[in-house]
Amino acid sequence: MGFHNAQQIETLNQSLSELNRDINVSFEFFPPTTETMEQTLWSSIERLQTLKPKFVSVTYGANSGTRDRTHKVIKAIKDRTGLAAAPHLTCIDSTPDELRQIARDYWNSGIKDIVALRGDLPEGSAKPQMYASDLVALLKEEADFDISVAAYPEVHPEAKSAQADLLALKRKMDAGANRAITQFFFDVESYLRFRDRCAAIGIEGEIVPGILPVSNYNTLKKFASFANVKVPKWLHGQFAGLDNDQTTRNLVGASVAIEMVKVLSREGVKDFHFYTLNRSELSYAICHTLGVRPAEAVPA
Repeated sequence: MGFHNAQQIETLNQSLSELNRDINVSFEFFPPTTETMEQTLWSSIERLQTLKPKFVSVTYGANSGTRDRTHKVIKAIKDRTGLAAAPHLTCIDSTPDELRQIARDYWNSGIKDIVALRGDLPEGSAKPQMYASDLVALLKEEADFDISVAAYPEVHPEAKSAQADLLALKRKMDAGANRAITQFFFDVESYLRFRDRCAAIGIEGEIVPGILPVSNYNTLKKFASFANVKVPKWLHGQFAGLDNDQTTRNLVGASVAIEMVKVLSREGVKDFHFYTLNRSELSYAICHTLGVRPAEAVPA
């Protein structure tokens, strides 16, 4: 390594060490479907809550069974941990009256944070009657929720163009959303360019990068194909030959994410959202690197 590159790394690490916990983190979970998965979920929540996240979110499926599990987990998180718990809420599978009832139930239960999404369209379905911007407006009519919405640095798979996608995000923010959380990505430049484009059209809310710590490369490829996320060739090389080596995959996945958050933090990013897949190990390690640690572990 040349002297110049070594200096860059030293400067980056020094910059990171000077953040003094001036970082907000949040974590995403999904509702468990088995007793074993539930034990894993709560083990992860209990470990990550020591990092005092800004909020934790729980995903929401397009059927009543998954929705009920989301409601149950969200209320349990609030009751057991006191954390701000943000349920995902989609609008394509519910009427406005049903959405208002769900919103009132959450608010009356002390749930003040929501991740508002349109939701995935069933195959062959007609044009939706409601979009995420409509859901944000509906929620704000019901109560002063703290609302997060989705953003796509590499463009939503259904968008007609990058500009149309950006304007859709602006409508959500103008309707009252407090922040946008991005789809996961691996090209830091794509996020930074997207953030600049958001600022250029007057989007003032925080564009929070969504970070997916990779522990299973094959699962990542499936997620990426659904979400129109580019998986760089160098990442493929990082995980080559590790199909049967979970320990090394975890180390590689954490290393990749740590390098991303280092660069993003130097570019002024102060909020990070982690897609945990209900596991705590990688997200905890990355947060530790950012200086987000339990109070007793913060150096004097």
